[in-house]
Parts: sequence; C-alpha cells; structure tokens
Amino acid sequence: MRHPTCKIASELILDTNPKNPGHVKPIVGLRLLEVVRDRDLPDEILEQEDPARTIPRRLGLSDVVDRQIRAYRDDVRRGVHLTDQGVIDLFTLVNRRFDSDEIFLKTGRELVEVQFPFRWGQVFPESIQYMLARIYLRWHMKHLFGRRILSFAEGPLNVEVQGLFFRGGDPEGSACYIISGICQRILEQIGHTSAEVGHTLCQARGDDRCRWDGSIIPLTDE
Repeated sequence: MRHPTCKIASELILDTNPKNPGHVKPIVGLRLLEVVRDRDLPDEILEQEDPARTIPRRLGLSDVVDRQIRAYRDDVRRGVHLTDQGVIDLFTLVNRRFDSDEIFLKTGRELVEVQFPFRWGQVFPESIQYMLARIYLRWHMKHLFGRRILSFAEGPLNVEVQGLFFRGGDPEGSACYIISGICQRILEQIGHTSAEVGHTLCQARGDDRCRWDGSIIPLTDE
C-alpha cells in the first residue's frame, strides 16, 4: 500500500496552462517546497542506514517534490510565473500538514533576500525605519505576487488585506503566516534587531479582513 504522503505528493500537479498567464514569482513556490524538504530531512543518517526503509516517507523527501523543486528553479531562471490556481494548489498541499503555520512563516522569512546596506536602526529614528519598512513591504509584495494586495492601517506597521487570492487553498488561515514572515524579516533587516509580528485578525477565523501588527524590538544596553 502506498504511504498517504506519497498520495498527497502525487497530487502536486500545478496549473501550467499557457492560456492562463501567471502573476506570482516562482521563487514563492521554490522557497516553500525547499522549507518543506529541509523540515522533513532526518537530523542524522547513519552510514549504513537506508532512509527509505528506516524512516517514514515524508512529503519533503518524495521524488515528486524533488522534481517540482527542480522545475521551480528552472522557472526562476527562465522568468516563468506561477498562476493563481497553481499557488492555491500548492498552498492546499502544504496546509494538510500539522506544521503548516511554521512552514509558511519560515517561507516568508526566506523570501526576503535583499540585505539593507546600512544599519538604519543606528542612523534613523523608529518613525523613519517604519516608513522604510512600509515602502519596501509594499514593493516586495507586489514584486512577489504580481499585484497590490495589501494596505496600511494607522500605526507603525499595521497591514490589512481583504480577500487574499490564495484563500481558496487556505481554509484555516495558515498561509497568512507567509505574510507574517515577510513583515518580520523586513523589520529585522531594517532595524538590525529583533521584530515581532502578530496576525491579529484573519478572515479564516471569521473576521472581515486579515491584519498584521508589526513592531521593531529596540536594542537595549546590557
């Protein structure tokens, strides 16, 4: 009998219809599956051990996921975008995992690749740091998802969204943590310190919108 994880992996057939043009950068799918793969790798494999027999087959270690990672890498190289349906299918797959919140949060952090050249936290006051974070977050989200999907509410970094396009594959709101991770990492890079982001409202929980409240944790003198 085929392991249930193999069955789930076999469903990873994404929408590649050329008549349905994509908007989402393939790096989103690539980073998500890389996080799944890395999370499913065993901590240690003995020299004479056969992982296929000694550990349960996990989604991240399946041949299907490995092939899809290679396909995403090729899409990144060729500049091919993912369709909305392809992203929804992928998020649906990951949402079946018990650790989906952590996976999406980690993926969001991994998607922020631009390193800020200066320590803004040592040069500008917090108000300017938050302004820079809002500017970069707005640009980065549009760059990744091919459209403007967020707005800013009153406050340092309070982000709101209504009707996220991937909600169809996210009934529990786990994929919202991808935005949490993006916000958190941007704040950390700008302030060169820790940051926290709370997902305070979620349409999956019955709220009228999704909302994230982010803040920089100031450095303290020891």
